Amino acid sequence: MTRLVIGVDSSTQSTKAIAWNERGELIAEGRCDIPLSNPSLEKFEQNVEDWWKAFCLSTKDLISKIDLNLVESIAISNQRETLAVLDKNGKAIYPATVWMDKRCVKEVEELNELVGGNKIHEISGRPKDPCPCLYRIFWLKKNEPDIFKKTHCFADVQSFLVHRLTGEFKTGWISSDPHGMFDVVEKKWSKEILDHLEIDENQLPKSYKPGTLIGRISKEAAYDCGLKQDLPIYAAGGDGQLAGLGTNCTKSDRAYINLGTAVVSGVWSKKYMCSKNWRTELAAHGEGYIFENVLLSGAILVNWFVDQFVQGDRKDKNFFSDLETKISQIPIGCEGLIFQPYTSGVMDPYWDSYARGVMVGINLSHTPYHLYRSIIEGLTLDSVFRTQNIEKETGLNVKEYLAIGGGANSKVWTQILADASGKNVLISDTVEASSLGAGMIAAFGAGWFSSIKEAANAMSGKTKLIKPNLSNKKKYDELINIYQNVYSSNKKTNKQLVEFSSD
Repeated sequence: MTRLVIGVDSSTQSTKAIAWNERGELIAEGRCDIPLSNPSLEKFEQNVEDWWKAFCLSTKDLISKIDLNLVESIAISNQRETLAVLDKNGKAIYPATVWMDKRCVKEVEELNELVGGNKIHEISGRPKDPCPCLYRIFWLKKNEPDIFKKTHCFADVQSFLVHRLTGEFKTGWISSDPHGMFDVVEKKWSKEILDHLEIDENQLPKSYKPGTLIGRISKEAAYDCGLKQDLPIYAAGGDGQLAGLGTNCTKSDRAYINLGTAVVSGVWSKKYMCSKNWRTELAAHGEGYIFENVLLSGAILVNWFVDQFVQGDRKDKNFFSDLETKISQIPIGCEGLIFQPYTSGVMDPYWDSYARGVMVGINLSHTPYHLYRSIIEGLTLDSVFRTQNIEKETGLNVKEYLAIGGGANSKVWTQILADASGKNVLISDTVEASSLGAGMIAAFGAGWFSSIKEAANAMSGKTKLIKPNLSNKKKYDELINIYQNVYSSNKKTNKQLVEFSSD
């Protein structure tokens, strides 16, 4: 028998509680789905009680498969930029707003004008975009003033769960920085931004360096979730940064790329820099920063297209492999077809909430398989030029991607990534990198390793190498140049269409 830690990943669609050993091997897991509400076009909400229910059901599922006495600590990974509005007892007084919520588009400009210049970006590392929580707080102040005045704590998912487990609102730096009002250089809540929002630091969770002991599970919580009373909880946080840690992307020559619901990639930097070409956030091991690119559409777009336009059942084990065979026979550029995958707006480098998906070049010779490949190519070309932007502006040299998420199982997608970037692509042997990153922090907290970075070196698993076909790179370089024209050519039209449809 071996000692264990638990990494809980409370993500947007589900909670996974996973037990890891000191070699980073997945021993057992439990999981539970989390409902998501979409009450109107721009609003995405969740019930905080569903977070707690999913946490308890997933941990109870897990401990039915392991010896609980072997578990030494726990840490929590959470969906980022999702905001709970709570009373002093940790009960919701308003629905939690999820990171994809767009109700505060107008407030982004208003608050930045109020604070002045580029100050919010410089302090928080977050360019102008409705994703960070501070803009929904500002929206709440304007549109729900009574709720705003009653709020005891504006909480991230980790601090909500930690409060349920310990009775205290505590969290980690890497859960706080997605709020957009955390000073990522000084590692504290920004008084300047809070003053403009007219909220107090006491209305926010206390925030700690990754790996800090932030509480122990109470008797009442232990009864609810099945974990041991007094089990130590160590500060972890944002699932994106923890995915970087779980893939051991703690140096600047390796970028992680999560081919999941969204496509998220990032590279570590010792130095703080902010730019419209990325968003800057604190690294999960507490040293340096992550320059992160986010493409809001990913596997969610792939699944949408398949469900709507491709015959067959995608739950069939051969469904996607058959698709892969068909699209592998289609040449680079899909015989004159290109797709811009901004179906939910675009973050870096354009920061445009009005952007939408655009398909260019379609003709009567194209089949659904051409359209499918064009989506994969669009997602990939976008990711590649974003990484190139980081390299050009910072001087960093990314030699390889480490791919995780469901899309990493696609031989075609990962080969296109390798060919278009000219870089090696490593495929991680675990798709649960965020939970593993939390497990690494828990292992450090339990004393297994002298640093979180050492835990990452020891616990990150094996990888499979995909080498680029460099003879294809020139063709993809041409295609990227064409692709980058699609946004500017359609920017005005997309905004007009969004405004027309919202009338």
